[in-house]
Amino acid sequence: MVTVGNQAGMEWRVLDDARPLANATNRPAADLDPALVEEYATNGVVYLPGTFTEWVEPLRAGLQRNLESPDAYAFPCDSTLGDEPGRFFDSYCNWQLIPEYLAFVLTSAAASVAATIMGSQTAQFFHEHAFSKEAGTQKSTPWHQDLPYYCVDGRQTVSVYVALDHIDQDTAVRFVPGSHKSQQLHRPRVFSDGSEYESKDPSMTPVPKIEQSEVLVKPLQPGDAILFDFRTLHGAGDAPITTRRRAFSTRWLGDDVRFVSRLGETSPPLDNLGLDPGERMREDWFPVLWPLHPKPKLSSRPAR
Repeated sequence: MVTVGNQAGMEWRVLDDARPLANATNRPAADLDPALVEEYATNGVVYLPGTFTEWVEPLRAGLQRNLESPDAYAFPCDSTLGDEPGRFFDSYCNWQLIPEYLAFVLTSAAASVAATIMGSQTAQFFHEHAFSKEAGTQKSTPWHQDLPYYCVDGRQTVSVYVALDHIDQDTAVRFVPGSHKSQQLHRPRVFSDGSEYESKDPSMTPVPKIEQSEVLVKPLQPGDAILFDFRTLHGAGDAPITTRRRAFSTRWLGDDVRFVSRLGETSPPLDNLGLDPGERMREDWFPVLWPLHPKPKLSSRPAR
């Protein structure tokens, strides 16, 4: 039975060291318009129509594995409660467990896209996150930033969100352009009911009220991508889903991102990483995928 919250499911990591596999694969270089990079720096979100069209069918197949046997994979979560209509399912950290996800991470242009849009020399893979809202669902995604959920901090971050179905404007993800520039982090929220995570961090504040005039939202076709900063406020409304709405997102870390110990629950709940605050995320578990085949470090700290 899938439950709400950070249910562990299966072990999220099956490779002791992902670097040999990363070094044995190739990823194409992206050719992004410099104007998009500037727009990203200004707004914290940009759209890339048709960038990943060839990956739609493989990623749908991978997500179907996840949906059919959620407890066979890591961190399954259902955010529809009780007798609420439809189904809002999501799951993350399955890139080593689902072959179609693994192929996308290691052989698509996402790593190069991520490095370019972040203005970073490197793109380090953090994790993936797959979503499905079934027809009949009337469940909003509460306004939130991604960064406060995570055990990392830094300014060079990006989510590469790929639409796997047609998503109309009423049900698409909405963003507050420029909100990534704020120094303020907001308390993470539970997708099932919008409540806040328990946190002992007094610096985090509730998500502010969002005015409709502030919002950027566009309809999407399968294969369209949205790139957005971990700090950018975003969410989705509760308009009824008329046809299945699936998406696949990969999260990327740039040069300045470091491990941080949050004063509360994180999602994904990645424990025992063997890191001290201020250290880079370990490259054996979170491989650097851009540039291609970076020089390996002589050693990697074991988990404590």
